[in-house]
Amino acid sequence: MTYIELHAHTNFSFLDGAVHPEDLVTRAAELSYDAMAITDHNGFYGIVRFHQAAVARGIKPIFGAEITLTNGHHLVLLVKNAVGYANLSQLLSEAHLQNKKNEAKVTNDILGRFSEGLIALSGCMLGEIPTALLNDDYNEAQRIAAHYRELFGPDNFYLELQHHNLPIYETLCEKLARLGKTLSIPIVVTNNVHYARPDGRRLQDVLTCIKNHTTLDTANDLLYPNAERYLKTPTQMTRQFRRYPEAIANSVVIAERCNFSLNDLNTTLPDFEAPPHETTHSYLRHLTYEGAARRYDKMTPEVFRQLEHELHIIEKLELSGYFLIVWDIARFCKENGILSQGRGSAANSAVCYCLEITAVDPIKLKLLFERFVSEERTESPDIDIDIANNRREEVIQYVYNKYGRRHAAMVCEVISYRGRSAVRDVGKALGFSLDEVDKLARLLDHYSRGGDMDEQIIDAGFNRRDRRVQLLVELCAEIARFPRHLGIHVGGMIITKHPLWGVVPIENATMPNRSVIQWDKDDAEATHCVKIDLLGLGMLSLLDEAFKLIKEHRGVTIDPAKLSYDDPRVYDLICAADTVGVFQVESRAQMNTLPRHK
Repeated sequence: MTYIELHAHTNFSFLDGAVHPEDLVTRAAELSYDAMAITDHNGFYGIVRFHQAAVARGIKPIFGAEITLTNGHHLVLLVKNAVGYANLSQLLSEAHLQNKKNEAKVTNDILGRFSEGLIALSGCMLGEIPTALLNDDYNEAQRIAAHYRELFGPDNFYLELQHHNLPIYETLCEKLARLGKTLSIPIVVTNNVHYARPDGRRLQDVLTCIKNHTTLDTANDLLYPNAERYLKTPTQMTRQFRRYPEAIANSVVIAERCNFSLNDLNTTLPDFEAPPHETTHSYLRHLTYEGAARRYDKMTPEVFRQLEHELHIIEKLELSGYFLIVWDIARFCKENGILSQGRGSAANSAVCYCLEITAVDPIKLKLLFERFVSEERTESPDIDIDIANNRREEVIQYVYNKYGRRHAAMVCEVISYRGRSAVRDVGKALGFSLDEVDKLARLLDHYSRGGDMDEQIIDAGFNRRDRRVQLLVELCAEIARFPRHLGIHVGGMIITKHPLWGVVPIENATMPNRSVIQWDKDDAEATHCVKIDLLGLGMLSLLDEAFKLIKEHRGVTIDPAKLSYDDPRVYDLICAADTVGVFQVESRAQMNTLPRHK
């Protein structure tokens, strides 16, 4: 391979990249690339998907980011090794946590602390050095270049040459090459990719308009002047930069020096602090049998055999700490009068039942533990805890405080474009009025439920031959599933032994006192991060109130774990579909099915 692309944006640059990571990799494979990098703005948001796609296509993935400095200029950082990955992840975290939401900035101090293991490129025209050169301030360009050479080391800083078929790039390349020769700083070529093929430019323009709250007719200089920022073939790049063969060759040199894989991440859970003279597993065993004495009137051979079977597997799979972490959360809830309940396959575990994480006796109901944890399955166990909705935040803050903000964070949810949101944003960029956008959004909603869109557009008073309407339909299809911004997952928390921000960048959530990682639940699971779901459930709040009222007015204390499973009146209510408010059987579809299935 004569050339490797080291500066590329995907749609995880959030409105400044017009291609999915997977589609960019597909195009790279079609062009026979051996390796390539993605360098999205201020984040690692798309690297897991990029990694999975690249490995599947036999392409070496290189991870990086284009960071924003405090002066507004850009700098490209590429990961060489595990130290570099951890440093860039921490650098990005600091940039986000120290600034307002969506305004990440990197100070010179942060750069200095986290420069090891990274290769820096001087960036596009928005870089400090290109800006100084274009302003004919050669002394300032020399000063900045010398500073970065010292900061990253002489072998880890490169002047970045780009050429998008405009005279200004020819001039800038000449000045950068001369500066490099003067200061003995190597040069490297990139194309600052923003889409896979030239026709991606129109969606890139629309994304730019959405980001800047303007229209295509009024965007002017906000838009790139041509369609050159696509993934070009190595032959195209070699020809375009034939005057700088060493800069082309350096792209391969850098790629060969970047050797980090996401498979090398350390996502170990924290060690649970057991009492003196106890190991993690011996403490789990102690708590399990202590709970069994409360749960079971008599320790039968069946109960003993099941507990020993589960504890053996838990110890063998080194999951004792995980069970203790979840037990501690359940303990906090109980001691603070917060009604909580483990759900899902965790109810198949007698250990969870004895730890009072769940309230269903799996031995009595003959449930299979291997449905929850098995030696044959490689995935981590998943214990979801429902919490009375009105007190869930107390539990989340307990976890934050116990493990620290550097070791615990919520999983994010990537909010993506769907029908209505796509129509509204794209429509505004194309210059449709707010009334027209609203009408078209309702149209698309009807279309998604069936019908002929052409007919509906005409019926709504739009001319289907209107080029703007055609563009709207086409662009809405292209922008579908593009990430728009980050939200917070409904309850997933990641907790790690080593600082979490060395695994994935952390940033402030919109909600006060919350922080989120830059990956969603699928990305977190793919990198073997153990997720604990703390889910708010409104019905538990109502049950909690009911239990208190029953105790106050009837003098009866209700323990959900002591309820029987054979009250015929309960089943009569279910068979009659009288299940409004009964979690998981209250939907219209469930209520329609229950009377027929009895």
